[in-house]
Amino acid sequence: MAGHSHAANVARRKNAVDAVRAKLFSKYSREITVAAKLGGGDPNFNPRLRAAISAARSESMPNDRIDHAVKKGAGGLEGANYEELTYEGYGPGGVALVVETMSDNKNRTAAEIRSVFAKYHGNLGTPGSVAWMFKKKAYFVVSGASEDRVLEVTLEAEPDDIKSAANNQIEVIAPVEKFDAVEKALKTANLAISASKLTFIPDNAVPVTDLDTAKSLMTLIDKLEDHDDVQNVHANYDIPEEILNKLN
Repeated sequence: MAGHSHAANVARRKNAVDAVRAKLFSKYSREITVAAKLGGGDPNFNPRLRAAISAARSESMPNDRIDHAVKKGAGGLEGANYEELTYEGYGPGGVALVVETMSDNKNRTAAEIRSVFAKYHGNLGTPGSVAWMFKKKAYFVVSGASEDRVLEVTLEAEPDDIKSAANNQIEVIAPVEKFDAVEKALKTANLAISASKLTFIPDNAVPVTDLDTAKSLMTLIDKLEDHDDVQNVHANYDIPEEILNKLN
């Protein structure tokens, strides 16, 4: 019986991992499709598409699925017509949230996002209510190099900020129009790029030092990120490491 029980547990874990990966691939497919639709299907001339493909490959998304999404966006295949929709609001502790979605039914998405905010102690705001607290930036994570080395390599590309991150990685933040220049500089120097994307960076962070508030906030963010139409959730919280460790 123990052997059968172990096999069943392994199967359940595998099914759970497969479900998470399938949802992740679906999000990448939508992003690639919309990026190709808006900027063309050649990643060499479309930074957003290039970043989306790079992110998808970093998660081992199959090339045939990537190619399918590019062709669908570029007009080579029929499929759902996705619309980009952004929602803004506040979570527990007064933390500002920007929720990026892609949907083929904006009325359904709006109702469901509003429901998630209401159910998990958030407040959905009006357009522009919190977006002014964030700036869209090019964002890179570099592995296997020192902060000084990354600064030296990217200096001519004029990044906004370079700083150390977890797991001995280095974060590079730059203006959106500098995405190509920073990426080229890092690749020319043969530095390993762990992540590259266009994202929203908050101007200032809101401290969250209460454990219960942090739990409520992270639950809201988790539920938003789990929604099928949600691509990204951006927040301006600053949770101390000791609180994060308790949450984990």
